Amino acid sequence: MKREKTRRTRCLQSRAGTTAAILLLAAGLMVSLIVAVTMGTTRLPVGQVYTVIRYELLHLVCGQPIPKKWAPGTAVHDVVWLIRLPRLVLAAAVGTSLSLCGVAMQAIVQNPLADPYILGVSSGAGLGVTLAVLLGVGTALGSNYVGLMAFAGALGISCAVVALANVGGRANSVKLLLAGSALAAVCGAGTQFLLYLRSADHADSEIMRWTMGSLSAADWPNNVVMLLVAGGGTAFFLTQCRTLNLMLLGDETAVTLGTDLHRYRILYLVVSSLMVGFAVYAAGAIGFVGLVVPHVVRLLFGTDHRRLVPLCALSGALFLLWADVLCRTILPGNEIPVGILTSLLGAPVFLCLMVRHRYGFGGGA
Repeated sequence: MKREKTRRTRCLQSRAGTTAAILLLAAGLMVSLIVAVTMGTTRLPVGQVYTVIRYELLHLVCGQPIPKKWAPGTAVHDVVWLIRLPRLVLAAAVGTSLSLCGVAMQAIVQNPLADPYILGVSSGAGLGVTLAVLLGVGTALGSNYVGLMAFAGALGISCAVVALANVGGRANSVKLLLAGSALAAVCGAGTQFLLYLRSADHADSEIMRWTMGSLSAADWPNNVVMLLVAGGGTAFFLTQCRTLNLMLLGDETAVTLGTDLHRYRILYLVVSSLMVGFAVYAAGAIGFVGLVVPHVVRLLFGTDHRRLVPLCALSGALFLLWADVLCRTILPGNEIPVGILTSLLGAPVFLCLMVRHRYGFGGGA
């Protein structure tokens, strides 16, 4: 049994196995986008969904007019192109961003329990959003000041967690988790205090959307920004696989190989904070995606970031896409905030890892 398991693991971790998995996940993502659009309160035939998307793409790329039957304003077109597809595309982009940020943060702190949500980064981004929405902080930054404030909050908490965990000695998993939990509590308290002082119906609903995590406000203009952030972050981390692998070996080993990891940690924190900030701005605080997805991929395919980065990007997109489908369909006539579902799925995984002490890289103790 153990020999057979080892053989399967070697097959998955081979170049051919990894390539096959990447192609399969990419194909699965494309098919999922079409199939998931059909699912909801009102089910739509796959043929109608495909037709609407095809005509819209031809109109955008070639300027071809859309037939009146499928034109904007018709029920099928608006449900597919303006409601369901935008939120699924946003789910894929946010899932990719959060998964990659989880991979980067786990390498930075050398612990697979790290996650943007657990380490308080999402809470920091949420506080930035609250300051922007309720107090107008950052309006001088331009029309995208809310997203920039989310980035600033995420970056500030990232730096604070690492600095606090290193007080009195080198950071370890316990100190990082405690620092992240403490700062997340502070940011959460700050958000609630601002809501208490500046209560307003429209503001309350907006902040609640961010604190629980929701994809319901998805639209194409914001999706374009989120896709650029997710795509840029993926491309960046694909070029950093060697350095990410070195981080798992430690600073002393990296120095002997001619690489100083300190500036790379700062760079990765900035890039991760940018991705988390815009993810929170677009969809709110969605927890545990950056913990569950990298952990599962690492168990199957190993710790080499040349495999881990592309596989986590695609797996995170698929995970959050289908999580959103479940949120829309599990309770007929009601929609569960996606952040609640991911927390319900991710928190038991986190507790299981803590109790079993299976949180070393590669599944080691």
